[in-house]
This record gives sequence, C-alpha cells and structure tokens, in this order.
Amino acid sequence: MHQYFLPAAATVACCSSSVLAQTTSSYSLGPTAYTVPAGFPTSVFSSYYIPPAPTQEPQPALYDPVLNITYPLNLTNPDTIPTDDNDPVFYPQPTINVTNETATALVQSAIANISAIIDADDGTSNCTKCQSALAIAKQVAQVTPTDVPGMLVTLCGKYQYQSNASCQQSFGASTYGSFWTQILAFADSGGLDGQYICNTLSDDFCSQPGVSPLDTTDLFPKPKPENATAPPPSGVRVKVLHLSDFHIDPRYVVGAEANCAGGLCCRPGVHADGLTLPQIELPAPLYGAYLCDTPYFLGLAALQSIGPLTGTSTADPLAFAIYTGDLVSHDGPYQLSRAYTEYAEDSVYSMFKQYITGPVYAVLGNHDSNPQDADAPHSEPDGLGQQLSWNYNHVAGLWQQNDWLNSSAADNARLNYGAYSAKTGLGLRIITLNTDFWYKSNRLNYYNMTNPDVSGMQAFLIKELQAAEDAGERVWILGHVPSGYDGVNTLPNPSNLFYQIVDRYSPHVIANVFFGHTHRDEFMVYYSNNASSQTAADALTTGWIGPSITPLTSLNSGFRMYEVDTATFDVYEAYTWYANVSAFSSIDPSASGPTYELEYSSRDTYNVFGWSSDAPLNATFWHLVTEAMEQNGALVERYSALEPKLSGADGACTSATCKQAKICYMRSGSAALGNACPQN
Repeated sequence: MHQYFLPAAATVACCSSSVLAQTTSSYSLGPTAYTVPAGFPTSVFSSYYIPPAPTQEPQPALYDPVLNITYPLNLTNPDTIPTDDNDPVFYPQPTINVTNETATALVQSAIANISAIIDADDGTSNCTKCQSALAIAKQVAQVTPTDVPGMLVTLCGKYQYQSNASCQQSFGASTYGSFWTQILAFADSGGLDGQYICNTLSDDFCSQPGVSPLDTTDLFPKPKPENATAPPPSGVRVKVLHLSDFHIDPRYVVGAEANCAGGLCCRPGVHADGLTLPQIELPAPLYGAYLCDTPYFLGLAALQSIGPLTGTSTADPLAFAIYTGDLVSHDGPYQLSRAYTEYAEDSVYSMFKQYITGPVYAVLGNHDSNPQDADAPHSEPDGLGQQLSWNYNHVAGLWQQNDWLNSSAADNARLNYGAYSAKTGLGLRIITLNTDFWYKSNRLNYYNMTNPDVSGMQAFLIKELQAAEDAGERVWILGHVPSGYDGVNTLPNPSNLFYQIVDRYSPHVIANVFFGHTHRDEFMVYYSNNASSQTAADALTTGWIGPSITPLTSLNSGFRMYEVDTATFDVYEAYTWYANVSAFSSIDPSASGPTYELEYSSRDTYNVFGWSSDAPLNATFWHLVTEAMEQNGALVERYSALEPKLSGADGACTSATCKQAKICYMRSGSAALGNACPQN
C-alpha cells in the first residue's frame, strides 16, 4: 500500500520578518522543472476527518485560531453540500410602519404597475421604462423591504428575464435579494444610479454610462513635485513571489465528472452534456481538471514546487510574497456561507504559512466574502455599512496570527474593508485595496454613483501615498480586480479616479501595481495625463496581472516570481512556472505528483529591442514591448499563448483585429480606456 508522507523538500518553516533584511545577490533559480513527490504532505494539517488517499481528497479537521473553532466535516463534505444559505440577511429600515395587508397590497400594486410599464407599446425607450420601474420598486423597498426579493423573483419569472431557478438565485432573499433591496431603497433611480442599475441588469435596458467629469482641484493634499523621478537602484536584488486565485475546493471528488454540462465540475451529481449519471465522460483526476477549482492535492503540489523552482529555502528565503486574492471556490450562492468562506481563508493561509518563506501580503478577492461579489461602503445608511465586517475581522486576525501584519496594520484592515498599509523590512511600503469597490458585480456599488469613492477606499490610498511621498518611500499597490485592461470588470468612475492617483504619485512613489482575478497572465501600462499620449516617454507604471493556481476555466495552473531591486523596488526579471493540467489524467499517484516547469522569462521573451540587462522591466519597457508587437504580430501571438499558461484556452490570436485589441488592452489602465479598445 502506498504511504502518504511529507516529502523532505516540502518541510519549509515560515520565517520571521527579520529575513526581509537578507538579500539575494546571485539570481540563480532551481531546476527548470520540478516533479512533486508521490503522496500527500499529511503534516500540513494536524488531524483529518478523512485522510488523503490515491483516489480521495482529504478532509482536514481544520482549526481556526481566530474564531477558536474546529470546522465541522459537513461544511466541506461533498456528500453534504447545502442547498440553502442560512446566514443572516440585512434590510433597510422601513420608512413607515404598515400592516401586513397594506404591505401585500403595495407589492401587488407595484407588480401591476411595473408590468404595465414593461407591456406598454408607446415608443418609450427601454432605459426610461427600466428607470420608471425602479422608481416603483423603490417605494416597496422603503416601506416593506422584506417583500422586495419575492417581488423581484415574481417579475423575473413572469417576463422570463432568467430561468425560474436563476431568478431565485439572482433575487431570492437568501442570495442577493437583500442587496437589491438596499440598492433600490437608497439609489437615485431616475439618475445615474438608475442608469447603472438598469445596465447591469441588461445591456438591452440602458447602455453603460460614460466616465463622469472628475474635479481633481482639491483631490490631492499637495501638488506633484517638479521633475519627480524614481530613486537610483541599489544593484542588489531579492526574490518576491506572486500567487493569485487559489480557489481551494475542499468538496472536490476524484472520479466525478470533470467535463460537466454546467456549474463547477468535479463535484457529486454533475454530468457531461448528453450523459446521465452514473455515466462519466472524463473522471476527475486526483490533481485537478480544467473545469474545476483547486483540490488540496494540486494546491499543495504548487506550494511544494515553489522552493525548488525559485531556488529559495529557509536558508535562502524569499524576501516576501504577495497574494492578489480569491481563496474560495466558485460554488453557487446556495452552497456558500460565512463559515465556508472563513474555512477557505484559514485553510489557504495556513498552507501559505508552512510553505512560503517570508511574510505574505494578501488582499481580498471578489469571491472572498459571502455572498460573493459583496462589500458595503461604511457610509451605507441604517448601519448596513458594517454587514461584511465579520470578514474583515477574520482575515485581519489570520494575517496578524501568521505574523504577516503587526497589530497596527491588522487593526487598519479591520476598519478599512480588509485593506491596509504595511512597510516591509526592506523599506518598501505595500498598500492594499479592496477592489470590490470598483467591481461591476458588487451590487452594493450601485448607489451614489456620482461619487467615484463612496467607500473612501481611494481616499485611504491617497493618504497613504502622500505619507509615503513625504517620507521618501517607494510603494507597491496590491488589488484583486484590475483597474482596466479590457474594461469588462471595472466601473468607469472609480477606475478613472484610480488612474489619476497613479498618475499623481508615479513614477517617484509607486513602483508597481499588482492584480489577479482574470486567472490569466497579463500586464497593462499606466501613462501620464490620462493616457492622452501613449509613448515610451509617457509610460509611468506597470500593472502586473498574476496567473492563477486554479485551472478554472480551461487554464493551466501557474505562479510567478520577481527579481526586485532593494532601493527602487522595480522588477528586473519575472519568471512564470506552470503545470500542464491536461497531463493530470495520466499521472500515476503512486509514482509521482504533477510537474511544474518554467514557462518563460519576461525579459528573455519580450526583449526584442535591445533593452539593457541593467534596466528594469518598468513601464517604459512594457510600452516598448507593445510597440514591438505593432511591428511583429508573432509577439502578440506569443503573449496570447502565454495568457492562459499555454493551455490553448483562448485560441490563437492571428487576426489583425485581435492583435490590435490585445495591444490596446495592454495600454489601458482604466475601464474607460479598455472600453474604447476594439473588442476582440
């Protein structure tokens, strides 16, 4: 019988903050490929409800040091996946008290009046109809808020806006119905708020509004210094790890359908298109599959590979690591809960603590809440600005528990939506953001849309950047959802504000910006003067979008490491490693685990124009890469192949339109710029 053990290469203890002062002057890596030893590193968890086996993912008995609980087996057991989320939901306070009969009559009247608006064939535009319907729904939300979800489900089903099941999932009380109620109660339905709400419901209702004018007159405490430039390099470099989008799936079932017809695959009860259970088209391999999130075996294989491949260890550690968000699996809303979110946070961070040499600076992703895609601004009325604070308290406690943040930074994260400012032992200041406040799918963004910073998140950023400028510090900004690229994910006004902030504090303060979310390997360049001129001389700062550990959707698993100067904190080299998920079905788990291998070096791949080996991979470099791509389409094709980590998921980018769009995305650090690109 095969023994499941902890390989020697994986016994890596986390180090204290004192290692940050150590530097790596020899930029050597490990081997170009590393095959993970057979077996599961059982010592990563202290005990198990169900131990790992060659045909079975483990169920660790996970203890949470912040909540002082051990999570129960039924929370993650694939045989007991819930069908309803019983967490508390929150509604606005009614503006008046009414009887049940009055409330019922109001709802019935609202449904009738909204139906009359929709059914009217009087030449009224869909946008006007939608906003008029919102005005009626607003009355219900203010008077009898708990009745709004049922009203929305009824209207959704009546007009087949979605399937009946999807209507319930989108608007039901235990999923997003209470959030829609809050927005309807507080939004200006006839103004910009209403236009955005209608647009997010359907492009057929209202078109997305453009960027509103932004008055920057009093935005910044001080004017930008004359001739602001970055400091000179030290010539000493350290290694910094970038991980993103882990998406641990503790409910992964080996042998379940990995090519299912819909939803998250590798789960019990799913089937392939055209088949019925127990027929299986593609059995889920032990280490993962393209339409599934990260099983424990894959997540730990990636973490085991980091030290050997990057040439780091407890004796020669990473300076630090950054994690750009998303820990929780892509379950449907009924299958999620606060406890499941907290479990994922505790599980992944505890694995990081054991395998990553150095502190980890982490951000929250859009999936790292419950419901997902949800964060409420503190200014939301009726005390509703605190409805997600349970999550900020939890992650801040874990970050402090793991010695990644001191008590001051952790307290900052508790009060500031999980965002914080922290200074590394090398002198770099890291400022993190909760980017749900510019994410389109966060329904709680859709009121007071004329204010691009309702949450105060970007005011916090300005305050910290100004303090860094005054102190002569260099800064990295970490977030999850990119501020731009193709413009698909980001609200125009908040991302435009962020762009102006980057312009103000670059290149002398902000050295780099880092994101995740797309699961792809991408970059974008920020330019001065709102990108009115996009030349090498205008390029200010680079936005690095990190590859995901999860293979979802149809991607290979990967991670990245940077070589970073200890004075400028510019990136001088970026290496990306990947594992070929399509090969996982052929792995004999009694012989070995998967292989992670060097995918590419950014300098070697993109330096086709004689960039000096002593010059950083800064915004100027990446702009010149885009210029080289305009002259050499094969370079765009190479970039497009590397985006999904060589899985081929996106197809070949061979047309002129595709290449033009990709280059435009790389030059688009805001939603407005990305939306103006040719759509690929």
